[in-house]
Amino acid sequence: MAVRQDGGGGFRTELDDRGRASTSGYGDLLPHTVEVVVFGMRVRCLGLDKLIGVKRAAGRPKDLEAIAELEAIREEREKLGS
Repeated sequence: MAVRQDGGGGFRTELDDRGRASTSGYGDLLPHTVEVVVFGMRVRCLGLDKLIGVKRAAGRPKDLEAIAELEAIREEREKLGS
């Protein structure tokens, strides 16, 4: 799956070789983002729960490996109450 910018300034998801897609566009993901400051710039990043869901939907080995790490981060955050 690949996410590419469309001609209207938005994004679209292209299907992978198994015909799966996890999103239909930037607008679908925006409500699931958080704003962070990186090198003095405000950027939007997927929240942890949505990121885990997107990686699970992608189903690639590298994404499935990352899920275990992301879930561990989520558990630590829950323990710390943040």
